[in-house]
Amino acid sequence: MGVSTAQRHEVPEGFPALLDGFRERHDRELDAWLDRKRRQAAADDSPEMTELIDGVGQLVGQGGKRLRPALVYHAFLACGGSAGIPPSNPPGNPPVNPQVDTEVLHLALATELLHTYLLIHDDIMDHAETRRGLPAAHVRFRNAHRARGFHGDAGEFGLSVAILLGDLAHTWAVELAGAASARRPGVASCFSAMSEEVIGGQYLELLVAQRRGKGSADREAELMRVLRLKSGRYTAERPVQLGALLAGAPDSVVEELSRYGAAVGEAFQLQDDLLGMFGDAGTVGKPVGDDLREGKFTFLMHHAFTAAAPDQLETLENALGDPRVSPEDVSRVQRILEDTGARAKVGGMIEERLQAARRALAGLPDLRPEGRLFLEGLLDYLWEREL
Repeated sequence: MGVSTAQRHEVPEGFPALLDGFRERHDRELDAWLDRKRRQAAADDSPEMTELIDGVGQLVGQGGKRLRPALVYHAFLACGGSAGIPPSNPPGNPPVNPQVDTEVLHLALATELLHTYLLIHDDIMDHAETRRGLPAAHVRFRNAHRARGFHGDAGEFGLSVAILLGDLAHTWAVELAGAASARRPGVASCFSAMSEEVIGGQYLELLVAQRRGKGSADREAELMRVLRLKSGRYTAERPVQLGALLAGAPDSVVEELSRYGAAVGEAFQLQDDLLGMFGDAGTVGKPVGDDLREGKFTFLMHHAFTAAAPDQLETLENALGDPRVSPEDVSRVQRILEDTGARAKVGGMIEERLQAARRALAGLPDLRPEGRLFLEGLLDYLWEREL
C-alpha cells in the first residue's frame, strides 16, 4: 500500500480474538435463524421453500469477513449498549443480558443478510461464475437444472432462482431489522437508508462504467459518490450508526462515529479495488482481474486513464470490459497501473482515510473499552491488510 515503516501499526493481540469470537456467535445465531425457517417450511409442507432457504444458507454460510455485523455489535458495546460486558469481565466473554444480546445480534445479522442479497444479485449483473471460491448462486442452480434433466434453458433457470434467493435474503434482513428497531425507531430509518443508498450507488457505478469517456473532473466526482454511497456508508458508516442508535447514543457520538465509519468503509473498498488487480484469488474470492473483465471503472482505473500515455491508454481501453482478457493482458494492465502511479495514488487515498478514522476515534474518549478495542483494532488490521 506504500505505507511508511513509521506509519505502520501492529494489529493488537486482542483484535483477532474479538473478531473470531464475534464471528462464532454471529454464525451460531445465523444457524439458529435458518433452522427456525427450515422448521417452519417443514410445518407448512413446503419443500420448495426449504430448497430456497438452503440456497441462501449455503452462500451466507460460506464464510466472509462479517465486517458489517461486527461493526454493528461493537459500536453498540462501545456506546454502552445494555448487552455490554461488565468491566470485571475480559473483552470477548458472553454479555450479561442474553435477551438484549439477541436483539443486537439480530440487527447485526440483518446487515449480513442484506449483504448476501446484494452479492447474489451482483454476481448476476457481473456475470460472475464464482463467489468466495465456490460456484455463484445462479451457477449452482444452472448446474442443478442440468443435473435434474429439467426442460427449458438452464441458464435462465439459474438466473431466475438466484433473483428469488436474493429477494428472500432481503426479506429476512428487513424482518430482523424491524424486530430489532422496536425500541429505537431511528434504527429502522437508518437501515432503510443503508439499503437505498447502496442500490443507488450500484446504479451510479453502472452509469460510470458506461460513460467513462466523460471529462476527468466529472468522472472523479461521480466515482467519489459511488465510493461514499456503495462503500463508505454501506460498509461501515451505517453499521456503526445502527449499533450506536440501538444503544441510545447521543447525536454527537453518532455523528463522530459516522465520520469514523465513512472513512473506514471507503478505505476498505479502495483496498478491495487494489486486491482485485494485485491480490490473489484466495484472498479476493474470485479470479484476479475479474473487475477488469467486468468493466468496473474504479479510482484505480481513473488515475491510470488520467496519466496514461497514448499506447497505455489504448491497452486499458481494450482490456476494460473485455471478458476474454487473458492473464497476460492482466499483467500488462498491472504494469500500467504501477507505471502511471495509479496504484500509489489509491494507496495514498487509503492512508488518508485511515488517518481520518483514527482522528475521529480520538475525539471519542468516553467509548466503552469492550467496543473501542475492536474499532481501533480494525484500523490497525486494515493498515496491515495484505495485498
